[in-house]
Amino acid sequence: MLKITLPDGSVREVAPGTTPADIAAAIGPGLAKAAIAAKVDGELRDITRPLEADAQLALVTARDEKDALELVRHDYAHVLAEAVQNLFPATQITFGPSTDDGFYYDFAPRDRPFTEEDLPAIEAEMRRIIARDEPLVREVWEREALIAAWRQQGETFKAEWAAELPEGEQLTVYRAGKFFDMCRGPHLASTGKLDPAAFKLTRVSGAYWRGDQANAMLSRIYGTGWLSKKQLDAHLVRLEEAAKRDHRRIGQEMDLFHLQSEAQGSVFWHPKGYMLWRQLESYMRRRLDAADYAEVKTPQLMAARQWEQSGHWGKYRENMFVVPDEIPGTEDDAAIFSGTADLLALKPMNCPAHVLIFRQGIKSYRDLPIRMAEFGCCHRNEPHGALHGIMRVRQFTQDDAHIFCRADQLVDEVRKFCDLLDVVYKDLGFEGYAIKLALRPDKRFGSEEMWDWSEQSLRDAVKAAGRDGEQYGWEELPGEGAFYAPKLEFHLTDAIGRTWQVGTIQTDTVLPERLDASYVGEDGERHRPIMLHRAILGSFERFIGILIEHHVGRFPLWLAPVQAVVATIVSDADGYAGEVAAALKAAGIRVETDLRNEKINYKVREHSLAKVPYLLVLGKREAEERTVALRPLGADAKQEVIGLEAVVERLKAEALAPDLR
Repeated sequence: MLKITLPDGSVREVAPGTTPADIAAAIGPGLAKAAIAAKVDGELRDITRPLEADAQLALVTARDEKDALELVRHDYAHVLAEAVQNLFPATQITFGPSTDDGFYYDFAPRDRPFTEEDLPAIEAEMRRIIARDEPLVREVWEREALIAAWRQQGETFKAEWAAELPEGEQLTVYRAGKFFDMCRGPHLASTGKLDPAAFKLTRVSGAYWRGDQANAMLSRIYGTGWLSKKQLDAHLVRLEEAAKRDHRRIGQEMDLFHLQSEAQGSVFWHPKGYMLWRQLESYMRRRLDAADYAEVKTPQLMAARQWEQSGHWGKYRENMFVVPDEIPGTEDDAAIFSGTADLLALKPMNCPAHVLIFRQGIKSYRDLPIRMAEFGCCHRNEPHGALHGIMRVRQFTQDDAHIFCRADQLVDEVRKFCDLLDVVYKDLGFEGYAIKLALRPDKRFGSEEMWDWSEQSLRDAVKAAGRDGEQYGWEELPGEGAFYAPKLEFHLTDAIGRTWQVGTIQTDTVLPERLDASYVGEDGERHRPIMLHRAILGSFERFIGILIEHHVGRFPLWLAPVQAVVATIVSDADGYAGEVAAALKAAGIRVETDLRNEKINYKVREHSLAKVPYLLVLGKREAEERTVALRPLGADAKQEVIGLEAVVERLKAEALAPDLR
């Protein structure tokens, strides 16, 4: 008999071959109906998969939302593939994973690419499959037999993928009716466990087989899937709200920036957009000055051998822009790293350059910590398909800094960083964020002891900062760390509940070793500093995009590119408009005048679309009485008539950045 330990500590003895579904039924009919999967020794498995040994067992229900959503989205993807092959015979299937809010599947159609006009019919067929309640049966195949089966069915993409897996490996397949797909699982017990009203196919796009432009173009069908129709409806409302907040559309309406093919992945900042940038940069610079950071500036181009020494060349080469020289015969790495060739690379990050500054002159233990900041322009060769507005670009500016400290200073430095980050996020309008610890990846530098110490140091620092409670959504992410260090990730929550990973701090002992950074300790010997890589905004481009969508372009007055517009109703007020604008400019307000011969309602609509916080309306009466009709942005805002001096003082006070109040 097998001994199965349940979460409450109770132990049940069952015969080999018993399934988690059998145990759920033995506990009670309610649990038997609710259980959709099982965790066996922490591994998520099919609820119908037989138990083979003594184990810890936890039954998964819809209340375990994270696991449940991943399961149903994976199942929706399989049902999508089955529906497509039912409707479009000879269509080949490739991959169909779940995503953060749904699923997609890549297909190789026989006749033509799929279009969005095909989606309603595919959705209807998916619902018929769900209604048939087809069992999802796990099968184990020998690799060669599965390759032969794929080839026999004309599934060349699946056959190619299976042929690259290790020889002799057993592969798992899930079958639903006549349809089957190679998959690790797990899955629900049957298609009928899915809610036919809780999914929607959303769009179609092109995708290259295995993401390589040299390979065949496929049709990718996206969908969103949930546990209930209520969840789906709420998600669709969020999508609608997100569309209203799209930073690309708002950026165009406000004349902040544009993007074009002549500089793919780089941003053309217009005067108003760059004014927003400047205000954000000035604010961050003041915060850093107050926190005792020293600002530096480092080269954009550095020798490839420097990147090889740091480890980035081996781990990050495909994402780097390289500038080769014209010298023949220097294509091999040996020539490059020996110094006989002058191959250069645009920096994808600032850290190696900051180590080189640290190495200038002898450093004592008394000099530490050294907090070195740079608004550094970096370049990363992101795939074309990954580019997204100003959120994902190839040229970007980090609010980067590196703290060189002793081991005994690490916890306090991370605590101080958390305090600084907290103030910045609140000043910028974000009340909530979560903290996650990204742990060691499979491919990494450094010893296990180093990683143990680095990870525990970050845990200790978060606790010391008082940010390990539930309100900070603490979570550990196995395998998500950088190749040289674990890291704390800070995930902002915006106005409509979306999360954005922006801030980060990493505990690095690898780079100081590889680049020979040291200080003289109290004992007179050389020691390696701890290097903390940290950022609060992440990149200015992406963070400004997040700010645009969070505020829907309605920035706090201190950040707004144009803080006020003086608009006249009649030409008799033009002279007075000049006086009002001059008084506001003298008080430091970013102001424009609108003296056009247009109706005031037209001017109000235009400047409201441009998200100008205040409109100062002037007519003949205002000019005579030296007042203004102050109209704040917003449909519910009430206009009030105020004297000129009073309105100047009011806007001057409100326009101060939070750190200057």
